[in-house]
Amino acid sequence: MAASSVFRWSSVSLHPQPKSAPQNPRYTTHCVPIKAATSSDPSLTADATPPPSAAKHRRNADENIRDEARRQNSFHSSHGFSAKYVPFNADPACTESYSLDEIVYRSRSGGLLDVQHDMEALKRYDGNYWKSLFDSRVGKTTWPYGSGVWSKKEWVLPEIDGDDIVSAFEGNSNLFWAERFGKQFLGMSDLWVKHCGISHTGSFKDLGMTVLVSQVNRLRKMNRPVVGVGCASTGDTSAALSAYCASAGIPSIVFLPANRISVAQLVQPIANGAFVLSIDTDFDGCMQLIREVTSELPIYLANSLNSLRLEGQKTAAIEILQQFDWEVPDWVIVPGGNLGNIYAFYKGFHMCKELGLVDRIPRLVCAQAANANPLYLHYKSGWKEFKAVKANSTFASAIQIGDPVSIDRAVFALKNSNGIVEEATEEELMDAMAQADSTGMFICPHTGVALTALIKLRKSGVIGPTDRTVVVSTAHGLKFTQSKIDYHSKEIPDMACRFANPPVQVKADFGSVMDVLKRYLLSKDS
Repeated sequence: MAASSVFRWSSVSLHPQPKSAPQNPRYTTHCVPIKAATSSDPSLTADATPPPSAAKHRRNADENIRDEARRQNSFHSSHGFSAKYVPFNADPACTESYSLDEIVYRSRSGGLLDVQHDMEALKRYDGNYWKSLFDSRVGKTTWPYGSGVWSKKEWVLPEIDGDDIVSAFEGNSNLFWAERFGKQFLGMSDLWVKHCGISHTGSFKDLGMTVLVSQVNRLRKMNRPVVGVGCASTGDTSAALSAYCASAGIPSIVFLPANRISVAQLVQPIANGAFVLSIDTDFDGCMQLIREVTSELPIYLANSLNSLRLEGQKTAAIEILQQFDWEVPDWVIVPGGNLGNIYAFYKGFHMCKELGLVDRIPRLVCAQAANANPLYLHYKSGWKEFKAVKANSTFASAIQIGDPVSIDRAVFALKNSNGIVEEATEEELMDAMAQADSTGMFICPHTGVALTALIKLRKSGVIGPTDRTVVVSTAHGLKFTQSKIDYHSKEIPDMACRFANPPVQVKADFGSVMDVLKRYLLSKDS
């Protein structure tokens, strides 16, 4: 069975190997089916085991999947789980907190907020219970648990009613064994790429936006003063916001930096009916404007300053552990721009450790474009005073951010995971993207940044040849075809484009075609 097509494996390996002798994923046996929970209601007693699978009949013809879930009462379990906003990384003695039903983005001191779960309530259930419950929901169509995000609902927004959830069954993205790229370019046997770009709108932003828009949907039904939802975006955030708002019939407003995103990214919010403002500034300028606007108008702020999105994004980390049958990889490499995602991954891994699903967390690497590298400079200075930078143009346009909102979150995550920050020049990231594509992938430039970080850490010996390493691919390569066209056409100024593969111009006669093909086949045969 191909590893890339498998989301969930058994909890039993027929031939377990010690860490010192890792298995080649191609020959690892995972063939015992999981006998997991079928109940989506965690109101069982803490020491109870999930019931065995029962025969499930097709729902009534006049029911949709929401109706079916409502009838089965899976939305209203009296589990006692809850979550609230608290100041990020506050002193344990701090008593400041806010309901998730309040419209608040910063603490009283002006700092970031975080979503804090009632961990004592969650700890009433052991790690094996949570693993079985989450595994039982994978690949199903039961509302809303068919989503990779909402399959972890108790850890995301435990109190939201299923009727308020807005979901495209996002998540459950492919974890791809990059066999040839790892072997040919890095001498690695256990390299994986988490394709978060294989999602509803083509990027990982869907994971967070389903949570945020669901909560907005709830607030509007509670008659809270929310007319629409707005964001500043370098492309992917606006695509996710506009799609999920369109699904729920909620107006979306998008601030985009003029002439700084790809056409494929621009067309998504337009097609989904968003009100798009093209503003003559960069992302940081758009971010400043949207923060000012949302403080004056009944527009809910959707940028990652809002910590709700990170609750959805953290499920990608849980999903990675789930796909490895709850084994922890050694390294996870994440591209970083506004820096919410690196913290979200840390939060997901840490939550699994705290609740007993795993016994450690992986080391995290945040990869930045050299043209927009404030976190990298901060890291290289020994975490001295942070200084924002003026972000220069980069092919990795979604991370072209010089003053990241989540800088404090990112530093916290990296310090607590023994993490590293690396950077990639424009030529390095484009070469890495071309190399990856040549092995069967089709990645975005941001993944090229993450792969460059891996290449550098592998060359320096920081990452070993047998280290299980996951590179997070944040968006689909089809959103960035123009950059690939420019590269393979060798039309990028001051760039050698060493791995370009342009088409060969040939005369329309048999002899010319045969000559070209013979030369090509001889070169490949050698």
